[in-house]
Amino acid sequence: MQRDRIKRAASLALPIMGGMLSQSILNLVDAAMVGSLGEVALAGVGVGAYLSFLAVSMTTGLSSGVQAIVARRMGQGRAESCAQPLNVGLLCALLIAVPVSIIFYCISPWLVGLISSDAAVTAVGIEYFDARITALLAVAMNFCFRGYWNGIHRSSVYLRVIVLMHAINIGISYGLIFGAFGLPQLGAAGAGWGTSIAMALGSLFYFVITTKSARPHGFLRTRPDRATLRSVLTLAIPNSMQQMFFALGVTALFWIIARIGTEELAVAHVLINLALFLILPGVGLGMAATTLVSRALGENQPEDAYRWGWDVVRLAVVVLLLLGIPFWLFPDAILSLFLANEASRAIGHLPLQLTALGMVLDATAIVLTQALLGAGANRIVMRISISLQWLLFLPLAWLLGPMLGYGLTAIWILQLGQRLLSSLLFASIWRKRQWIGIRI
Repeated sequence: MQRDRIKRAASLALPIMGGMLSQSILNLVDAAMVGSLGEVALAGVGVGAYLSFLAVSMTTGLSSGVQAIVARRMGQGRAESCAQPLNVGLLCALLIAVPVSIIFYCISPWLVGLISSDAAVTAVGIEYFDARITALLAVAMNFCFRGYWNGIHRSSVYLRVIVLMHAINIGISYGLIFGAFGLPQLGAAGAGWGTSIAMALGSLFYFVITTKSARPHGFLRTRPDRATLRSVLTLAIPNSMQQMFFALGVTALFWIIARIGTEELAVAHVLINLALFLILPGVGLGMAATTLVSRALGENQPEDAYRWGWDVVRLAVVVLLLLGIPFWLFPDAILSLFLANEASRAIGHLPLQLTALGMVLDATAIVLTQALLGAGANRIVMRISISLQWLLFLPLAWLLGPMLGYGLTAIWILQLGQRLLSSLLFASIWRKRQWIGIRI
């Protein structure tokens, strides 16, 4: 990989990776603060958090849809209209997030009860989920803004806003969990309210920054047109469906693990947060690949787009390998930050090591799925991702976990195999180059 290509990819990817890492750190700080309240609180927040992930997933595709079209227009030299997809995305966010948040709020007791039969865990999960769902519109709008700024190759704006949001989140969450700074003591639910308040403030920051800088690109100056609306939805809907089924799969996985035991459920919540710490920098690199691939295709340089996919994969393997080494060498020390119980740490020891290995095996899939989104191949990504999760992983997880009694470790070994198979499949699709002719 040439030095100038490394610099170009890094200049776009590093701010995104920084933002992703800050998100991971926030998740871990939340887990550590809530973990001090006990395993029941940690398990309840875990259930609520992944139901929140399910609701948020319905709007996630707006980010990749906006980003791919913005980058493509920049490559075509149409800078004056590259904020039109953002206008469309914000309108879609409003139309989707408001009814979804109302529906989820109304059925939250039923949803949480589906996952956990433990009354104490359920009570915590409902309070936390209700707090988080109030900010769904803000989250959806933030996705759209992220797509715009990453699409015009100014990901540093995304980094500044998200780090500010997370700093606010930690302070407010701490105050609301423990009753500090004169705030009411809400326990585990305080972590949910802290996140929601920070997300709403983040939307306000984005509006101020974008209004000042993006008016020449058409931000809030032109009405959303049908062609752009159709393009955004064509890209966003498959990606949102993929993310929704992935979130449903994570929720189903929590339901499966809950059948093993509450202690395993608490451990799994920590393990998945640690996995996010490892995977999100890879996703950040993948999001850089979305812009690089889409812009190269807009410039009518398909060979350059193809090279960008593999160049970013190589960077991701190195980054995820370096991040994973401490998790492989010192799993007990890391788990002790979140789990006071020695027996719980023993349950999570090998699965955490497998998580570190799995992220490296998953690097190719992480990057190339995002690169394919930049090329407009959203339907292919959706079909493969949903099939591997729902037709292979989850049925076998149920069989090996609760049915045959092999526990959490067997589920994590199975997950390792799924990650490897996913990388092999997406590498094969990228090599065939059928995505080059897709128009967005």
